[in-house]
Amino acid sequence: MKRADTLILASDLDREGEAIAWHVAEVLRDRGSLKDKQVQRITFNEITKKAITEAMAHPTEVDMQLVDAQQARSALDYLVGFTLSPLLWRKIRSGLSAGRVQSVALRLICEREQHIRDFNPKEFWTIDTECETGKAGFQAQLNAVDGNKLSKFSITDGVNAKVMARRVEKASFHVSDVQKKQARQQPSPPFITTTLQMDASRKLGFTARKTMQVAQKLYEGIEVDGEPVGLITYMRTDSLNVSEDAIAEMRVHIIGSYGSDYLPEKPRHFKTKSKNAQEAHEAIRPTSVTRTPETMQSVLDADALKLYKLIWKRALASQMAAAVLDQVRADIDSGDLTLRATGSTLAFAGFRKLYIEGTDDPAKNDKDRLLPVLAVGDAIEVKQATAKQHFTEPKPRFSEATLVKEL
Repeated sequence: MKRADTLILASDLDREGEAIAWHVAEVLRDRGSLKDKQVQRITFNEITKKAITEAMAHPTEVDMQLVDAQQARSALDYLVGFTLSPLLWRKIRSGLSAGRVQSVALRLICEREQHIRDFNPKEFWTIDTECETGKAGFQAQLNAVDGNKLSKFSITDGVNAKVMARRVEKASFHVSDVQKKQARQQPSPPFITTTLQMDASRKLGFTARKTMQVAQKLYEGIEVDGEPVGLITYMRTDSLNVSEDAIAEMRVHIIGSYGSDYLPEKPRHFKTKSKNAQEAHEAIRPTSVTRTPETMQSVLDADALKLYKLIWKRALASQMAAAVLDQVRADIDSGDLTLRATGSTLAFAGFRKLYIEGTDDPAKNDKDRLLPVLAVGDAIEVKQATAKQHFTEPKPRFSEATLVKEL
């Protein structure tokens, strides 16, 4: 600072980054290093030449509201963490830390465990059938008996279930009703910090900590064509905003790679539900969608490439056309028994051609069940009817992804 006339503070654009900038300036001010000198604050969402040049052209001042927010968080860490951690060291083992996040997480895990221990499973049975029309096979489930719709607990013992299964096998069935409807499935928004951690856990098996470490490297960047460049935008964000420049670049890429059918008429904008989201930030996206995962293969290690591919696909898919599903529900009647078959076919892949969000529900991870073409009056042969025993289950224990989601 002795030889400079201006101090430019360019730490991260979150609350902690703002507090660091303020602290640096305060220390220099205390030492008299800032006398008659200008102090400027700049932030950028991505470490690219364009973003940094733009930030340098529009400097601001340190945002004291963000600094105060970080100080409040720090005070909570002192009040909660510094009181609880020594207790853990005495009672459990040294080195453990407790605080405003760990304490809440521990309570959630304990409450879930108590729920699992207190849970009383209930028995119920279903009658599942293997059906055939022509040479096409499909599955259906007993849905009604003597005109009365079956509820989840209509059949609660094995004897009745097996009697019912034999009754189904002996009956003659025909299709009595077919209902079709088209559903549009919209893509998920680009990643924010928590959704990135969740999907990286489900799809890549990364812990939350590993995800953030790898994302930090992608943000800081690598050398591409002789110039250091950040590959993704800032990875600590709760905003779903995407810059208009990035959206325009994505739309050009979608037309070039997938065709106009995959491009919606208007750009898609997402709004966050969080009241405290820092809307000046952007969602996590590639700094340039033209840097495809394939072109980055030679410069990224295996983990970085996997995470970059996930971020790239999710961001691009968020600007692609909706998927169209044909959903079919068929009722199959014997007079006193009714079976129901449900299924769907993918009429138009849309964004699903590139990316499908992971889920914590195994049933939803199954592929869409395909049904043959069914018409009212078609004869259906029940090849086999099976009585299946089930028990209600408690909520599962948390995985790291589901705990992050709950927090």
